Amino acid sequence: MSPEAAGADAARLGAVRVAMAEGGVDALVLRPSPDFRFLGGSGDGFLVVTRDAVAETGDPAQHVPGDARRVGVDPEMRVRELFGLAIEAELVPATAVLEPLRLRKLPREIDAVGRAALAVEAVLGQARELAWFGATERGMAGRLRMLLLETGCEEVLSVRVAAGEHTARPGHPPGGRVINPGDALAISLCGRWEGYCAEVARVFAVAEPPEDFEAMYSVVLAAQRAALAAVRPSAPAAGVAAAAGDVIDGSGYGHFAAACAGRGVGLGHDEGPRLRPGEETVLEPGMTLCVEPAIYVPDLFGARVADVAVCTRAEAAVLTTVPDALHVLER
Repeated sequence: MSPEAAGADAARLGAVRVAMAEGGVDALVLRPSPDFRFLGGSGDGFLVVTRDAVAETGDPAQHVPGDARRVGVDPEMRVRELFGLAIEAELVPATAVLEPLRLRKLPREIDAVGRAALAVEAVLGQARELAWFGATERGMAGRLRMLLLETGCEEVLSVRVAAGEHTARPGHPPGGRVINPGDALAISLCGRWEGYCAEVARVFAVAEPPEDFEAMYSVVLAAQRAALAAVRPSAPAAGVAAAAGDVIDGSGYGHFAAACAGRGVGLGHDEGPRLRPGEETVLEPGMTLCVEPAIYVPDLFGARVADVAVCTRAEAAVLTTVPDALHVLER
């Protein structure tokens, strides 16, 4: 590790201890998870952070001070792990301590998120060359999963393929529907590289777009551009969501808009800040975001475009290539 990286990690640990003291938390006990990796955990055991020590161990109870009154535990900890701690202290979620600190990324973390985003985008580029006619959603999702793994993806977090009317279902799991000419096609890929996550989503048309689909898709693109333009330091996260929402509302599709226009990504694929109405988080340089406005028209079609961007000292720097037109698959 370089002296710069070591210094940054020491500063991070110092900030964690300050937050622990402010929250009245005497120790943190973390299992392998984004929070675990955030503080340098790398094995299969537990990471224990106290006011004067850090230990990676298989027996966390040995490292928690005997006079600890409140201990922050990893929200991903299993029930049997919680019972196995045998710690006589109040157990509280470690999220309150760590989540605010994970919002801003170090330069090396931003670079890692950017590499992950480019890897996902490269697979989506390969997807354009695949034979889609007559294949099933499930079959094509399997091919995309293999392509992700071939890039060195450490963990495939989600692969979504939805055709035709299924594009109007948020989070639709790939099924046995056959992909036909004239279908809208929604593809979303999310994976982890070098510990960091990225998700990119694209929408295609098979042979030719359905009637009125291209107009709706253009609204989603315009909403995403408006959201990206609103990303800047001191901007409220809710304001970014409002920028996308205003575009969709003005188009007449307001009743069909997704409630959230994006969220943070980093060590986890679903972090803060959330780009949604009422979100009080103020954007700061170093926050990495998946900006993903969507429109879902029930039983007809939908479109979601997701790209990864970082809030810089002036504006959003997009780490992927935002589409500027609907791509039509020829086979």
